[in-house]
Amino acid sequence: MRRCSVPPDFHTFPFVFKACAKKNSDLTLVKTLHCQALRFGLLSDLFTLNTLLRVYSLLTPIDSALKLFDENPQRDVVTYNVLIDGLVKAREVVRARELFDSMPFRDLVSWNSLIAGYAHLNQCREAINLFEEMVGSGLEPDNVAIVSTLSACAQSGDLEKGKAIHEYTKRNRLFVDSFLATGLVDFYAKCGYIDTAMEIFNLCSDKTLFTWNAMITGLAMHGNGELTVNYFRKMVSSGIKPDGVSFISVLVGCSHSGLVDEARKLFDEMKSLYNVEREMKHYGCMADLLGRAGLIEEAAEMIEQMPKEGGNREKLLAWSGLLGGCRIHGNIEVAEKAAERVKALSPEDGGVYKVMVEMYVNAERWEDVVKVRELVESNKRVKKNAGFSKVLS
Repeated sequence: MRRCSVPPDFHTFPFVFKACAKKNSDLTLVKTLHCQALRFGLLSDLFTLNTLLRVYSLLTPIDSALKLFDENPQRDVVTYNVLIDGLVKAREVVRARELFDSMPFRDLVSWNSLIAGYAHLNQCREAINLFEEMVGSGLEPDNVAIVSTLSACAQSGDLEKGKAIHEYTKRNRLFVDSFLATGLVDFYAKCGYIDTAMEIFNLCSDKTLFTWNAMITGLAMHGNGELTVNYFRKMVSSGIKPDGVSFISVLVGCSHSGLVDEARKLFDEMKSLYNVEREMKHYGCMADLLGRAGLIEEAAEMIEQMPKEGGNREKLLAWSGLLGGCRIHGNIEVAEKAAERVKALSPEDGGVYKVMVEMYVNAERWEDVVKVRELVESNKRVKKNAGFSKVLS
């Protein structure tokens, strides 16, 4: 278009900027197009400006978006919302709140973006307080705000606030679509009310993969392995294809209930039947299950098969799980190997030394007990795990 000397207009650059966002273009290209838009005097158009701001807000760091916002006094609610969303995604939630408080007018998107940001960053009290402020302002929240706040209630274990929000949806006769049903199932399951979660799940007529995953995850968390597998099979028979999250949940459920053969079958079906790629978390779940069942050697082999490109956190969880299995079944030989891997991944973790001392004591290997204790005393990086007591009311 430019080579043909056809001048762009107000409709041209928004599409080009959107293409940059979808293509995840680098900052240099975006700035070049920004200069072109300035040259043709097209940034006076709010739609063009907001689209450019969206692109800058998706890039890291977010400084270019802030600079563009500060340099252009022409703004509408979309301008503010775009930048708030960008700041939230950049984990700059304090600056997002400052911008939110400075807005001359807020719409649902403004409130939703900040509430969701607080919930995502585990700032649960702030999310709940902002939701209550939103309701108090007279603005009726939609399902996005409600689900974000329910997530905050679930993370913080605030059962009463979550139940109050549920009552609000009933009182105002809000339509419980699959999105809201998923949020309610997740909330009640995480707060220990698995029966209520199942009731809401069964009443939902348009269950999505996310709704099924929330239910399957909840059942797994509550240690009901057979029911977890049952619901997984129901999901498949209903025509919904499972994803990686589905398999993690059902494998965790099998682990808690010792369903070794069922877990092996599901693990094999992941790739062969459902074409779902196995990730480190899936190998870790299988290793944990096998270790709990006393199949220590098979669990160690499973960990060795884990993808090499995975993260250290998943590797640490897998080897720590195997160490726990060795502790239960008294397999010192494999425990020593697992302990070395854990120490390599997390040198400051004192828990691994505590486990090995306990195992050596049970085996009456006193020289090894002394060696481990001397190693802990000489290594200043090792953090000793403080004792604690829990009172359950």
